[in-house]
Amino acid sequence: MKEKPRPPFDAKAFLAKADGGMTITDYHARQIVFSQADPADSIFYIQQGKIKLTVVSTQGKEAVVAILGEGAFFGEGCMAGQPLRMTTAAAMSDCTIVRLEKAAIIRVLHDEAAFSELFLFYLLSRNIRIEEDLVDQLFNSSEKRLARVLLLLANFGKESKPEPVIAKISQETLAEIIGTTRSRVSFFMNRFRKLGFIEYNGGLHVNSSLLNIVLHD
Repeated sequence: MKEKPRPPFDAKAFLAKADGGMTITDYHARQIVFSQADPADSIFYIQQGKIKLTVVSTQGKEAVVAILGEGAFFGEGCMAGQPLRMTTAAAMSDCTIVRLEKAAIIRVLHDEAAFSELFLFYLLSRNIRIEEDLVDQLFNSSEKRLARVLLLLANFGKESKPEPVIAKISQETLAEIIGTTRSRVSFFMNRFRKLGFIEYNGGLHVNSSLLNIVLHD
């Protein structure tokens, strides 16, 4: 039997139960939600838009940790006692973000089984994604890694429908995500376009045929 789609997080319902522990804020593209080393005292939920998580080393080198879309939580490290933010979160597009205070989330996790199930499902899914990313970095070519990232950004393989046009993302950012150079990303993107796997028409369209790159040995 096919599993029913998991219902989205109901921010209004949560607000009624969180007793003032939630705020909703709109962000513009490139606006910072929180910065690395800020106090970690809340988690966030993406109602609309995409968020990029980056980290900067002590040597000043920046790396993209994740790109998260609608329905994702971020900043959840505070729930495990993380005192400071490990990453910087910035809007990639116009976003609507729900900020959930740690105390309010703990209270609702105790009182609301449906929310507890949703949050646990997200954490387990995120852990699986991190493991898949590690395997991808260790064993796959940069071309396969790029194809996989584009498919993930377009929501292929997820419960929600694939996005016909993915959010604007630079080749520099794609290079940081997959661990290669911008010139290599440019080469692969041109190849994908010539093969009909992607299209540029008022934005970047990702076709399901791009799966051929990921599945090909």
